[in-house]
Amino acid sequence: MEGTSLYLPIVILLMQCSPSAPVTVSSNNPKVEVREFSDATLSCNFRTETDQNPRIEWKKRGKDVSFVYFDGRFKGSFEGRATIAGATVTLHRVTQEDAGEYRCEISAPLDSVNLGETNITLKVLVPPHTPSCEIPNAAVTGSVVQLRCRDQQSIPPATYTWYKDNQLISPPRHANATYLINSHTGVLEFKAVAKEDTGRYSCQAYNGVGPAKKCEGKHMKIEDVNVAAVVAAVVVIFLVAVVCGCGGLLLHRNGFFSPGHRGRSNVNYIPPPQESQDFKHTQSFML
Repeated sequence: MEGTSLYLPIVILLMQCSPSAPVTVSSNNPKVEVREFSDATLSCNFRTETDQNPRIEWKKRGKDVSFVYFDGRFKGSFEGRATIAGATVTLHRVTQEDAGEYRCEISAPLDSVNLGETNITLKVLVPPHTPSCEIPNAAVTGSVVQLRCRDQQSIPPATYTWYKDNQLISPPRHANATYLINSHTGVLEFKAVAKEDTGRYSCQAYNGVGPAKKCEGKHMKIEDVNVAAVVAAVVVIFLVAVVCGCGGLLLHRNGFFSPGHRGRSNVNYIPPPQESQDFKHTQSFML
């Protein structure tokens, strides 16, 4: 007993000097991904040293830091569409405006370290929308033709596949292929189109979030160059140039452009008589 009594003050002293556990904050899922118009749970777990009634705050970071939950209630656009359990917040029917970085802050004034925080990133996924497709009505054989497809609303960005007459166009397998497909930009490019490329084209967007969406097909016709029309146009232009040149030469030979010709119209011009400028007093005006 005497030995125990000697060690008891030392044990008490060590207990008093040992560091206490400060407030700690963590999250079960720091990166949350949910589909648009579904619920998003932002978990926040905390442990305090002695304070049994810590203050809980949620903030959203952007251009400016704004309150989500403060003083026991939700703020701004989150009011009426969010709930809290402990320090974990659930946002209902999230939209793109809700995406961003959130911070859970726990303040325990009675603890030795009285503030802790954790960050959660919310990403709102958007399924594909019907892409916009740019498909020319016609093109000439041998020309370079680009077909474009784009969905600017899907998150993550969609990838694209092209169809001709409802048949999938496979990506080219060798460098000498007559066409190129960029699945990320949605561009289908023909290096030199041929008549065999005539058909009905459509494009499909897919990003793994929702069902794929396809634009309405459009017919593209490839035609040969009309050689007869080109020759006729060249002949007409040549004849017009010859006629203009001959007419100009004939007018020049007749002196139409000479300085003398320009002044001939004034040769027979006779100026009107002018009154005498000399004024002579013939009578005195004085009475």
